[in-house]
Amino acid sequence: MHKERLFAGKKCSTGPGMRMVWLVLCLMIPVLMHAATGKGSTPAAKSQAAAASAPGDFVGQETCATCHEEAAKGFASNPHTKLAEMHGKSGATCESCHGAGKAHVDGGGDVAKIFNPAKASAKEIDARCLSCHQGQHANFERTAHGENNVSCISCHSVHHSATPEKLLKVEQPKLCFQCHSDTKSQFNMPFHHKVEEGLMKCTDCHDAHGTFNRKNLRASAQMDAVCTKCHSETAGPFTYEHFVVKTEGCTACHFAHGGPNPRLLNRANVNTICLQCHSPSPNFTTGGLPSGPAHNQATQYQACTMCHTSIHGSNTSHVFFNIAQ
Repeated sequence: MHKERLFAGKKCSTGPGMRMVWLVLCLMIPVLMHAATGKGSTPAAKSQAAAASAPGDFVGQETCATCHEEAAKGFASNPHTKLAEMHGKSGATCESCHGAGKAHVDGGGDVAKIFNPAKASAKEIDARCLSCHQGQHANFERTAHGENNVSCISCHSVHHSATPEKLLKVEQPKLCFQCHSDTKSQFNMPFHHKVEEGLMKCTDCHDAHGTFNRKNLRASAQMDAVCTKCHSETAGPFTYEHFVVKTEGCTACHFAHGGPNPRLLNRANVNTICLQCHSPSPNFTTGGLPSGPAHNQATQYQACTMCHTSIHGSNTSHVFFNIAQ
Protein backbone atom coordinates (compact mmCIF):
# COMPACT_ATOMS: atom_id res chain seq x y z
CA MET A 1 0.00 0.00 0.00
CA HIS A 2 2.91 2.38 0.62
CA LYS A 3 4.02 2.00 -2.98
CA GLU A 4 0.68 3.05 -4.43
CA ARG A 5 -1.32 6.23 -4.50
CA LEU A 6 -5.04 6.70 -5.00
CA PHE A 7 -5.94 9.27 -7.64
CA ALA A 8 -9.52 9.88 -8.88
CA GLY A 9 -10.56 6.48 -7.58
CA LYS A 10 -7.79 4.63 -9.45
CA LYS A 11 -4.46 3.24 -8.36
CA CYS A 12 -1.42 5.01 -9.73
CA SER A 13 1.88 3.16 -9.78
CA THR A 14 5.10 4.75 -8.57
CA GLY A 15 7.29 2.83 -10.97
CA PRO A 16 10.14 4.30 -13.06
CA GLY A 17 7.74 5.89 -15.55
CA MET A 18 5.75 7.69 -12.88
CA ARG A 19 8.92 8.86 -11.11
CA MET A 20 10.00 10.47 -14.39
CA VAL A 21 6.66 12.30 -14.60
CA TRP A 22 7.11 13.65 -11.06
CA LEU A 23 10.65 14.75 -11.93
CA VAL A 24 9.40 16.74 -14.94
CA LEU A 25 6.69 18.37 -12.83
CA CYS A 26 9.24 19.39 -10.20
CA LEU A 27 11.45 20.95 -12.87
CA MET A 28 8.48 22.94 -14.19
CA ILE A 29 7.64 24.49 -10.81
CA PRO A 30 10.33 27.24 -11.04
CA VAL A 31 9.14 28.12 -14.54
CA LEU A 32 5.53 28.43 -13.39
CA MET A 33 6.57 30.54 -10.40
CA HIS A 34 8.64 32.76 -12.70
CA ALA A 35 5.59 33.35 -14.90
CA ALA A 36 3.38 33.98 -11.89
CA THR A 37 5.62 36.75 -10.61
CA GLY A 38 5.26 38.58 -13.92
CA LYS A 39 8.91 38.27 -15.01
CA GLY A 40 7.83 36.48 -18.14
CA SER A 41 4.61 38.38 -18.68
CA THR A 42 3.41 39.55 -22.06
CA PRO A 43 3.30 43.20 -23.15
CA ALA A 44 -0.48 43.13 -22.68
CA ALA A 45 -0.03 42.05 -19.05
CA LYS A 46 2.55 44.79 -18.48
CA SER A 47 0.18 47.34 -20.01
CA GLN A 48 -2.62 46.27 -17.68
CA ALA A 49 -0.27 46.50 -14.70
CA ALA A 50 0.82 50.00 -15.74
CA ALA A 51 -2.79 51.04 -16.21
CA ALA A 52 -3.62 50.03 -12.62
CA SER A 53 -2.71 53.44 -11.24
CA ALA A 54 -4.27 55.09 -8.24
CA PRO A 55 -7.21 57.42 -9.00
CA GLY A 56 -5.22 60.39 -7.70
CA ASP A 57 -2.56 59.85 -10.36
CA PHE A 58 -4.93 60.96 -13.13
CA VAL A 59 -5.10 64.69 -13.86
CA GLY A 60 -7.82 64.74 -16.52
CA GLN A 61 -7.76 65.75 -20.17
CA GLU A 62 -8.38 69.41 -19.35
CA THR A 63 -4.96 69.53 -17.68
CA CYS A 64 -3.37 67.85 -20.70
CA ALA A 65 -4.92 70.47 -22.98
CA THR A 66 -3.09 73.32 -21.22
CA CYS A 67 0.16 72.25 -22.89
CA HIS A 68 -1.05 70.05 -25.74
CA GLU A 69 -3.68 72.40 -27.10
CA GLU A 70 -3.34 71.37 -30.74
CA ALA A 71 -3.71 67.66 -29.97
CA ALA A 72 -6.65 68.32 -27.65
CA LYS A 73 -8.43 70.45 -30.24
CA GLY A 74 -8.18 67.76 -32.89
CA PHE A 75 -9.25 65.09 -30.43
CA ALA A 76 -12.68 66.68 -30.17
CA SER A 77 -13.71 65.07 -33.49
CA ASN A 78 -12.01 61.76 -32.72
CA PRO A 79 -14.09 58.56 -32.33
CA HIS A 80 -12.39 57.99 -28.98
CA THR A 81 -13.96 61.21 -27.70
CA LYS A 82 -17.44 59.90 -28.46
CA LEU A 83 -16.64 56.86 -26.36
CA ALA A 84 -15.54 59.10 -23.49
CA GLU A 85 -18.77 61.11 -23.67
CA MET A 86 -20.84 57.91 -23.62
CA HIS A 87 -19.24 56.95 -20.31
CA GLY A 88 -19.39 60.33 -18.62
CA LYS A 89 -15.84 61.32 -19.53
CA SER A 90 -14.55 58.12 -17.93
CA GLY A 91 -14.03 56.38 -21.24
CA ALA A 92 -11.14 56.90 -23.66
CA THR A 93 -9.23 60.08 -22.81
CA CYS A 94 -5.60 61.18 -23.08
CA GLU A 95 -4.58 59.12 -20.08
CA SER A 96 -6.24 56.00 -21.41
CA CYS A 97 -3.40 55.69 -23.91
CA HIS A 98 -0.59 57.71 -22.37
CA GLY A 99 -1.07 56.59 -18.78
CA ALA A 100 -1.63 58.59 -15.61
CA GLY A 101 -0.23 62.09 -16.03
CA LYS A 102 0.34 63.35 -12.46
CA ALA A 103 4.04 62.43 -12.39
CA HIS A 104 4.48 63.98 -15.85
CA VAL A 105 2.84 67.24 -14.75
CA ASP A 106 4.61 67.39 -11.40
CA GLY A 107 7.89 66.85 -13.22
CA GLY A 108 7.34 69.94 -15.34
CA GLY A 109 6.52 67.95 -18.44
CA ASP A 110 9.19 65.29 -17.96
CA VAL A 111 8.79 63.06 -21.03
CA ALA A 112 10.29 60.11 -19.18
CA LYS A 113 7.27 60.05 -16.86
CA ILE A 114 4.57 59.54 -19.50
CA PHE A 115 4.00 56.87 -22.12
CA ASN A 116 5.04 58.17 -25.55
CA PRO A 117 4.07 55.80 -28.38
CA ALA A 118 6.60 57.43 -30.72
CA LYS A 119 9.43 56.15 -28.50
CA ALA A 120 7.91 52.83 -27.46
CA SER A 121 8.41 49.41 -29.00
CA ALA A 122 5.84 47.87 -31.33
CA LYS A 123 4.80 45.30 -28.71
CA GLU A 124 4.27 47.99 -26.07
CA ILE A 125 2.14 50.05 -28.45
CA ASP A 126 0.08 47.05 -29.49
CA ALA A 127 -0.50 46.11 -25.85
CA ARG A 128 -1.91 49.58 -25.15
CA CYS A 129 -4.29 49.47 -28.11
CA LEU A 130 -5.32 45.85 -27.61
CA SER A 131 -6.23 46.52 -24.00
CA CYS A 132 -9.45 47.96 -25.53
CA HIS A 133 -9.48 46.46 -29.03
CA GLN A 134 -8.62 42.87 -28.10
CA GLY A 135 -12.14 41.72 -28.91
CA GLN A 136 -11.98 42.84 -32.54
CA HIS A 137 -8.35 41.92 -33.15
CA ALA A 138 -7.68 38.90 -30.95
CA ASN A 139 -5.41 37.25 -33.51
CA PHE A 140 -3.23 40.29 -34.33
CA GLU A 141 -0.09 39.17 -32.51
CA ARG A 142 0.01 35.97 -34.62
CA THR A 143 -0.35 37.73 -37.96
CA ALA A 144 2.47 38.64 -40.31
CA HIS A 145 2.02 42.26 -39.24
CA GLY A 146 2.24 41.50 -35.53
CA GLU A 147 5.17 39.12 -35.87
CA ASN A 148 7.15 41.63 -37.96
CA ASN A 149 6.68 44.51 -35.49
CA VAL A 150 4.22 46.45 -37.61
CA SER A 151 2.54 48.29 -34.75
CA CYS A 152 -0.89 49.87 -34.63
CA ILE A 153 0.51 53.36 -35.21
CA SER A 154 2.29 52.17 -38.35
CA CYS A 155 -1.12 52.35 -40.03
CA HIS A 156 -3.28 54.36 -37.63
CA SER A 157 -2.87 57.86 -36.23
CA VAL A 158 -5.04 58.89 -33.31
CA HIS A 159 -4.29 62.62 -33.62
CA HIS A 160 -3.49 63.15 -37.32
CA SER A 161 -5.52 60.64 -39.32
CA ALA A 162 -6.51 61.00 -42.96
CA THR A 163 -9.71 58.97 -42.55
CA PRO A 164 -12.02 59.73 -39.61
CA GLU A 165 -13.64 56.29 -39.56
CA LYS A 166 -10.63 53.99 -39.11
CA LEU A 167 -8.08 56.68 -38.20
CA LEU A 168 -5.75 55.59 -41.00
CA LYS A 169 -2.59 57.62 -41.56
CA VAL A 170 -3.10 57.45 -45.34
CA GLU A 171 -6.09 56.28 -47.31
CA GLN A 172 -6.17 52.87 -48.94
CA PRO A 173 -4.56 51.56 -51.09
CA LYS A 174 -1.64 53.99 -50.66
CA LEU A 175 -1.26 52.89 -47.06
CA CYS A 176 -0.88 49.22 -48.00
CA PHE A 177 1.41 49.96 -50.93
CA GLN A 178 3.94 51.58 -48.58
CA CYS A 179 5.02 48.04 -47.68
CA HIS A 180 3.40 45.87 -50.35
CA SER A 181 5.07 47.50 -53.34
CA ASP A 182 5.14 44.19 -55.23
CA THR A 183 1.34 44.12 -55.14
CA LYS A 184 1.10 47.68 -56.47
CA SER A 185 2.82 46.61 -59.68
CA GLN A 186 0.21 43.89 -60.16
CA PHE A 187 -2.57 46.47 -60.12
CA ASN A 188 -0.79 48.25 -62.99
CA MET A 189 -1.27 45.23 -65.24
CA PRO A 190 -3.63 45.54 -68.25
CA PHE A 191 -6.26 43.44 -66.47
CA HIS A 192 -6.70 43.98 -62.74
CA HIS A 193 -9.17 44.43 -59.94
CA LYS A 194 -10.25 48.07 -59.68
CA VAL A 195 -8.47 48.91 -56.45
CA GLU A 196 -6.53 51.99 -57.53
CA GLU A 197 -9.66 53.26 -59.25
CA GLY A 198 -11.41 53.27 -55.89
CA LEU A 199 -14.04 50.62 -56.70
CA MET A 200 -12.47 48.13 -54.29
CA LYS A 201 -10.29 48.24 -51.18
CA CYS A 202 -7.59 45.90 -49.96
CA THR A 203 -9.66 45.24 -46.85
CA ASP A 204 -12.53 43.88 -48.95
CA CYS A 205 -10.50 40.68 -49.25
CA HIS A 206 -7.89 40.95 -46.49
CA ASP A 207 -8.12 41.68 -42.77
CA ALA A 208 -4.94 43.50 -41.76
CA HIS A 209 -5.54 42.62 -38.11
CA GLY A 210 -5.44 38.91 -38.77
CA THR A 211 -7.50 35.87 -39.60
CA PHE A 212 -6.78 32.18 -39.32
CA ASN A 213 -6.32 31.95 -43.09
CA ARG A 214 -3.19 32.51 -45.11
CA LYS A 215 -2.51 36.02 -46.41
CA ASN A 216 -5.03 37.34 -43.84
CA LEU A 217 -7.92 36.46 -46.15
CA ARG A 218 -11.36 37.17 -44.79
CA ALA A 219 -12.80 33.79 -45.78
CA SER A 220 -11.66 30.31 -46.74
CA ALA A 221 -8.02 29.46 -47.35
CA GLN A 222 -8.84 28.48 -50.95
CA MET A 223 -9.97 32.08 -51.61
CA ASP A 224 -13.15 30.93 -53.37
CA ALA A 225 -15.41 32.37 -50.66
CA VAL A 226 -13.61 35.71 -50.93
CA CYS A 227 -14.04 35.80 -54.69
CA THR A 228 -17.65 34.58 -54.80
CA LYS A 229 -18.82 37.53 -52.71
CA CYS A 230 -18.68 39.43 -56.01
CA HIS A 231 -18.53 36.59 -58.54
CA SER A 232 -21.67 34.91 -57.21
CA GLU A 233 -22.41 33.12 -60.49
CA THR A 234 -19.44 30.83 -59.85
CA ALA A 235 -20.40 29.97 -56.28
CA GLY A 236 -22.81 27.11 -56.81
CA PRO A 237 -23.69 24.77 -55.26
CA PHE A 238 -23.51 22.63 -58.39
CA THR A 239 -24.60 19.06 -59.00
CA TYR A 240 -21.32 18.49 -60.83
CA GLU A 241 -18.49 20.43 -59.24
CA HIS A 242 -15.13 21.27 -60.73
CA PHE A 243 -13.04 19.85 -57.90
CA VAL A 244 -10.11 22.21 -58.42
CA VAL A 245 -12.30 25.11 -57.25
CA LYS A 246 -12.73 23.48 -53.85
CA THR A 247 -9.27 21.99 -53.47
CA GLU A 248 -6.99 24.71 -54.85
CA GLY A 249 -9.25 27.72 -55.12
CA CYS A 250 -9.73 30.36 -57.75
CA THR A 251 -6.02 31.18 -57.89
CA ALA A 252 -5.32 27.81 -59.50
CA CYS A 253 -6.44 29.49 -62.74
CA HIS A 254 -6.66 33.22 -61.99
CA PHE A 255 -4.37 35.96 -60.68
CA ALA A 256 -5.81 37.58 -57.58
CA HIS A 257 -4.66 41.20 -58.10
CA GLY A 258 -3.85 41.66 -61.75
CA GLY A 259 -2.20 40.09 -64.76
CA PRO A 260 -1.53 40.36 -68.48
CA ASN A 261 -4.39 38.09 -69.60
CA PRO A 262 -8.15 38.64 -69.89
CA ARG A 263 -10.25 37.32 -66.97
CA LEU A 264 -7.06 37.48 -64.91
CA LEU A 265 -6.09 34.02 -66.18
CA ASN A 266 -2.60 32.94 -65.14
CA ARG A 267 -1.87 31.53 -68.61
CA ALA A 268 -2.27 33.29 -71.94
CA ASN A 269 -3.80 30.18 -73.52
CA VAL A 270 -6.89 28.70 -71.87
CA ASN A 271 -6.00 25.22 -73.09
CA THR A 272 -2.66 25.41 -71.32
CA ILE A 273 -4.46 25.92 -68.01
CA CYS A 274 -6.71 22.92 -68.63
CA LEU A 275 -3.82 20.69 -69.67
CA GLN A 276 -2.08 21.27 -66.36
CA CYS A 277 -4.49 18.69 -64.94
CA HIS A 278 -6.18 17.08 -67.94
CA SER A 279 -3.05 15.72 -69.54
CA PRO A 280 -2.27 12.00 -70.00
CA SER A 281 0.68 10.94 -67.89
CA PRO A 282 1.84 7.60 -66.48
CA ASN A 283 2.41 9.28 -63.11
CA PHE A 284 -0.83 11.24 -62.94
CA THR A 285 -4.54 10.50 -62.97
CA THR A 286 -7.59 12.72 -62.77
CA GLY A 287 -9.59 10.12 -60.87
CA GLY A 288 -11.73 8.84 -63.73
CA LEU A 289 -12.51 12.26 -65.19
CA PRO A 290 -11.50 13.08 -68.80
CA SER A 291 -7.76 12.68 -68.80
CA GLY A 292 -6.97 14.58 -71.96
CA PRO A 293 -8.34 16.49 -74.93
CA ALA A 294 -10.31 14.73 -77.64
CA HIS A 295 -9.34 17.33 -80.24
CA ASN A 296 -6.17 18.72 -81.72
CA GLN A 297 -4.75 21.45 -79.48
CA ALA A 298 -3.09 23.40 -82.27
CA THR A 299 -3.60 27.15 -82.22
CA GLN A 300 -6.16 27.13 -85.05
CA TYR A 301 -8.63 25.21 -82.91
CA GLN A 302 -10.88 26.84 -80.35
CA ALA A 303 -10.30 26.93 -76.61
CA CYS A 304 -11.63 24.20 -74.33
CA THR A 305 -14.15 26.59 -72.83
CA MET A 306 -15.94 27.00 -76.16
CA CYS A 307 -17.65 23.67 -75.39
CA HIS A 308 -16.99 23.25 -71.68
CA THR A 309 -18.64 26.57 -70.92
CA SER A 310 -19.77 25.94 -67.33
CA ILE A 311 -16.20 25.46 -66.23
CA HIS A 312 -16.77 26.35 -62.56
CA GLY A 313 -19.52 23.75 -62.17
CA SER A 314 -22.71 22.50 -63.79
CA ASN A 315 -26.13 21.20 -62.82
CA THR A 316 -26.63 19.24 -66.05
CA SER A 317 -23.32 17.89 -67.35
CA HIS A 318 -20.44 16.15 -65.60
CA VAL A 319 -18.10 17.50 -68.28
CA PHE A 320 -19.54 21.01 -67.89
CA PHE A 321 -21.31 21.27 -71.25
CA ASN A 322 -23.86 24.06 -71.29
CA ILE A 323 -26.62 21.88 -72.75
CA ALA A 324 -29.74 22.86 -70.85
CA GLN A 325 -29.01 26.06 -68.97
